[in-house]
Amino acid sequence: MTEQVEKLRTIALLAHGGAGKTSLAEVMLFNNGATTRLGRVEDGNTVMDFEPEELKRQSSISSSFHQFSWHKHTISLIDTPGDQNFFTDTRMSLQAADAAVVVIDAVDGVKVQTEQAWDFTDEFGQPRLIFINKLDRERADFMRAFQDASESLGGAKMMITQLPIGSEADFTGIIDLVTRTAYRYDDQGKRSEIEIPAEMADMVAAEHEKLIENIAESDDALLERYLEGETLSEEELQGALRKAILARETVPVLCGSATRNVGIDLLCDAVVNCLPSPIDRGAWAARALEDDAEVEILPDPQAPFCGFVFKTVADPYAGRLSIFRIIAGQLGSDGAFYNTTKDVRERYNQLLTIAGKEQKPLSGAGPGAILAVAKLKETTTGDTLCDESRKVRIVGAKPLPTLISFAVSAKAKGDEDKIFSSLVKLIEEDPGLKLERNSETSEILLSGRGQVHIEATVEKLKRKFNVEVQLKIPKVPYKETIKKKVRVQGKHKKQTGGHGQYGDCWIQMEPLPRGAGFEFVDAIVGGVIPKTYIPAVEKGIREAAQKGVLAGFPTVDFKVTLDDGSYHAVDSSEMAFKVAGSLAFKKAVMDANPVLLEPIMNVTIVTPDEYMGDIMGDLNSRRGRVLGMDNEGKNQVIKAQVPLAEFLTYAPDLRSMTGGRGMFTMEFSHYDEVPAQIADKIIDEIKSETA
Repeated sequence: MTEQVEKLRTIALLAHGGAGKTSLAEVMLFNNGATTRLGRVEDGNTVMDFEPEELKRQSSISSSFHQFSWHKHTISLIDTPGDQNFFTDTRMSLQAADAAVVVIDAVDGVKVQTEQAWDFTDEFGQPRLIFINKLDRERADFMRAFQDASESLGGAKMMITQLPIGSEADFTGIIDLVTRTAYRYDDQGKRSEIEIPAEMADMVAAEHEKLIENIAESDDALLERYLEGETLSEEELQGALRKAILARETVPVLCGSATRNVGIDLLCDAVVNCLPSPIDRGAWAARALEDDAEVEILPDPQAPFCGFVFKTVADPYAGRLSIFRIIAGQLGSDGAFYNTTKDVRERYNQLLTIAGKEQKPLSGAGPGAILAVAKLKETTTGDTLCDESRKVRIVGAKPLPTLISFAVSAKAKGDEDKIFSSLVKLIEEDPGLKLERNSETSEILLSGRGQVHIEATVEKLKRKFNVEVQLKIPKVPYKETIKKKVRVQGKHKKQTGGHGQYGDCWIQMEPLPRGAGFEFVDAIVGGVIPKTYIPAVEKGIREAAQKGVLAGFPTVDFKVTLDDGSYHAVDSSEMAFKVAGSLAFKKAVMDANPVLLEPIMNVTIVTPDEYMGDIMGDLNSRRGRVLGMDNEGKNQVIKAQVPLAEFLTYAPDLRSMTGGRGMFTMEFSHYDEVPAQIADKIIDEIKSETA
């Protein structure tokens, strides 16, 4: 089993959308007979993109999985989304990989999503190799793409290990710089060895020398021999290169074309020869359940079982499918394990391996394997599963923050409860979503990474659970308050046949500091209002404050002192004093200079320097107040406070201002007064809606 673990490579394909990750996965699987036909993204027949929402967009929105054999090794593929909208899934799935193949488009170069995915590999400490794809396309330029990667993706020295033969339509082959061997590819992706083209001889010699120098620099003993003029063997170079890659000191740069099937075999060779097995990856950090001490979980097949759930698929018919990686130990075709995150024992009756949209039964598996089990009762993404003899918990990555919210409502009457329960199931599948019911506006709010994220979720909701919803910009939870101190009378007197109604109170109302809420003071002396009726006055004020006098928003941050009144021995009642309290509140607010309050958000925007001017101007137009600016690598970080009303649709606006390179986070700070002219407009709109 240890030998099997050493021969396993679990890699994630990372890139911006459209760089060719899925096409690369398809050709890798096809070349090895794992699939019988070569799927094309444009034709909608790929093995790795199969959800209807993916086929419609011709883009991955969820990570998919497959595996194939290569030179007696098993390569396990994770094809991740390249769109920022679905980057939570990319980040969560990347935890299960041991290394990453970062795909760069030879035409478009490095885009912001590639930079962010690269940052994820830094976060998880994973080795990487770069594959420059689409060299057969018009305007493709290998050296330009390499330069772009060197400048944009930091943290390790990049080494060109292959050169393309020809370019654009004339791209026909690849030169391996380690062995100085040239290969030409036919239309079926079969290679044949050829002489290095004469016009490339000087370039190959120079790049080969540079590569050997770079490899030797990573190993002191080799460097010494190299400087003394010794010739280093191919095996020594390969060994030193692999060591430097595993130590994350070096990133090899390969090239090819996924759709033309050029260089894919050499890429698979590099995955096997240069990237880590689970044993090379080493121990996973965990915490022991009994004393919270930090422990290391080694990829040992003989150790107690430990696994980490990094993805969940919600299926309305088959139930929940939990996808996890075995970190240590082994599992058989059925059995039980302990979920230390939920503190519950779970049983499973079938172990599954995932091949695109298909799941195939498996008799057993060990460290490094990516598997699935169906219908676990409590288990969700981020949970740790283990043998009860060694209870540990692995701390997984948190979902990325949500950036945009929509109010969702049912298209069909009676579907409200179904919306909530169905969305809860989709959130198990996609932790990048957030669902909450806003008690102040009574809206169900669905939040995600962007508009495309929300729209794809709504499509999935209809397809999987037959629930149709409408999306609206959420209402802003405004509040109302007062600005001056007043004293008023609230009197409720009603004479009917028999008992009448009588309640009379005098109150002082005054503003409190922002965020203080509501304070009630009983200052009645001499029993002018009996003690039993005083709580009724307070209740009347509290209830009336829920629907303020300006525009029906809750009134906050005020103090009421009840200091006088009168009662009738027969006609007074709790109800009469409650009404009197309510009347006093309404009268007092109108006299106390009422104003509208709005939520102010703390906003952090990260953007490349060249967009600073546009962003600052835009923040001013949104009534934003810049608190400070800072440098973070090649980006600028702007901290500001902005009214929520001005920021509800900021995600698509920032994307268009920065070409998708800007990011922001937002959290509630405080409530502040709305400027008078804007408040008047809001109040008029509310009144016309309710008229």
